[in-house]
Amino acid sequence: VRKMTMISPTNKEVQIGQTLKDDEYIGMVRREVLDDFLRQRAKKNGATLINGLFMGMTLPQNKDESYVLTYNDYEGEDGNARKGEKKTLEVDVVIGADGANSRVAKDIEAGDYEYAIAFQERMRIPEQKMDYYKDRAEMYVGEDVSPDFYAWVFPKSDHVAVGTGTVVDKKGIQKYQQGIRDRAATRIEGGDIIRVEAHPIPEHPRPWRVKDRAILVGDAAGYVTKCSGEGIYFAAKSGRMCAETIVKNSQQGARMIDEADLMEHLREWDGKYGPTYLVLDLLQKIFYTSDAARESFVELCEEEYVQKVTFDSYLYKTVQGNDPVGDLKLGWKTLSSLYKYKNQKTPDPMRTLA
Repeated sequence: VRKMTMISPTNKEVQIGQTLKDDEYIGMVRREVLDDFLRQRAKKNGATLINGLFMGMTLPQNKDESYVLTYNDYEGEDGNARKGEKKTLEVDVVIGADGANSRVAKDIEAGDYEYAIAFQERMRIPEQKMDYYKDRAEMYVGEDVSPDFYAWVFPKSDHVAVGTGTVVDKKGIQKYQQGIRDRAATRIEGGDIIRVEAHPIPEHPRPWRVKDRAILVGDAAGYVTKCSGEGIYFAAKSGRMCAETIVKNSQQGARMIDEADLMEHLREWDGKYGPTYLVLDLLQKIFYTSDAARESFVELCEEEYVQKVTFDSYLYKTVQGNDPVGDLKLGWKTLSSLYKYKNQKTPDPMRTLA
């Protein structure tokens, strides 16, 4: 997408995107397409694909022993009731990229983390309404759609995803989903639900991400950013960076790596992306706490400097903004805007979306 519409609790709309260059855009993915593409590319490059479900692993008792992975092999099985064939696999190194409910994390006792629940409905909406979303994403904020996050309408090629998320009120997720349906009603009217999806979103990294020759990446490690909730880029990037470190330190497989080699990857990762996570965590704590703060946030998004810093940070995944004068002006406008909405005696009237 090349356009983003921010929508405040009173339906004030701010259009973002004019600072993008001709070759810049934000990619929207369908996991059912992306995941298969990644699998087939890995196979083409020499990886052995196993159609199975990882059940757990036996940890090595010394540096010369292997990890023994246990999994159910579904190769050649058909039907939803398949049980698979129990098999084992011995490996030297384990990269746990098995999501927020990681069994690798459990086996290495990596500790728990707080998580949000994300819920969305894929909807096929009338063609004339879909035209509006072809290169546009919408973000809605307000207590009616989430008490601590945002809701969204994102384009997914020939349909849209309508959803929301929350940490503090997971049991109320259906209420907030109804809230985004109501807020976006005029733009998704006539839509048919074709798929319902729900999944946990980690709120911070796990207490431990490495143990001996096992390491966590992606959602398993807790690499999802606050404020934006983005995880797919950081999942892929952490996996690639980790693999590159293993290949380098193992001397192309000639040397057995150890925990120190994997810690090298963690230091590189934290050094490169740690500031991004800290800044987005701070923004969420400031702007996602009340409707007054959310109105202020959307108002600030009208500023060209805010749009440039926001989009550049999102596109390039590192904190942008190297203009001290611009940063000072932004700081003052932020404080002024927060003060104005916090002390507003009469809230702005609710607007109607076209």
